[in-house]
Amino acid sequence: MRLARYTVQGQEHWGLIIENQAHALDAVWPSMTQGIAAGWAAMAEAARQVAPIPTDALTWLPPVQPQSKILCVGLNYGKHVKETGRDQAAHPSLFLRHIDSFVGHQDAIVKPACSEQFDFEGELCVVIGREGRHIAAADAMSHVAGYTCMAENSVRDFQKHTAQVTAGKNFDRSGALGPWITAAGAIAEVSALRLTTRLNGNVVQDASLSELIFPIPELIAYISTFCVLRPGDIIATGTPEGIGSRRTPPLFMKAGDRLEVEVSDVATLSTRVIDETV
Repeated sequence: MRLARYTVQGQEHWGLIIENQAHALDAVWPSMTQGIAAGWAAMAEAARQVAPIPTDALTWLPPVQPQSKILCVGLNYGKHVKETGRDQAAHPSLFLRHIDSFVGHQDAIVKPACSEQFDFEGELCVVIGREGRHIAAADAMSHVAGYTCMAENSVRDFQKHTAQVTAGKNFDRSGALGPWITAAGAIAEVSALRLTTRLNGNVVQDASLSELIFPIPELIAYISTFCVLRPGDIIATGTPEGIGSRRTPPLFMKAGDRLEVEVSDVATLSTRVIDETV
């Protein structure tokens, strides 16, 4: 099963995507986070009572609610750490992103007018399904509702203005998220998943999730030591090697490009690049 946010004829909804049909559930639970907390079985039962519509009638939105936290992990693949010239850290490197910095599937990401260093970053995201604090790594996967794709992307020069990366990571509409959340139960083994990023059809990143320095249970355990994780919160697990800023010559995104982030058995997230209008 898959869970999405979307608009139809200008009206926002959320619901289950079953095959090529959307079953809106906002009449049952006003917010998607409430549905996630209720669980996949409850949402599937409610979906049986709803007349579906074809997915080709939808405009996709990022599958996250405004109140949800979006926590991103940096430098979580060994080869990526190596290409940046840094040492491997003892603890996860974390930063926050806000919802306005993301668009949905098939929408346009925006290259900022103030920079020529708009870089691609494909990632797998974990979506929390059950509230918890001080979650043990051994119990962490029971708090996972599902997975989605992220084009995290970075404006590299702004990222490096100071030791804090916030500015380079939060330009409006610079990243993408979606198209949907795939149920955790549909994924037999997360470490067997493969992450592939393509720019204009060319593979620029390709890695196995088994290569994560800090696996998902460890990330959940670490993050939950300092904050409560709630249904709908998102943890982006990091990007692998191949980023444009570390290539010779550098490869940055420009208007007209097409970016795709595919995670096997989860989804393929596709966006185009446009210039910012100022």
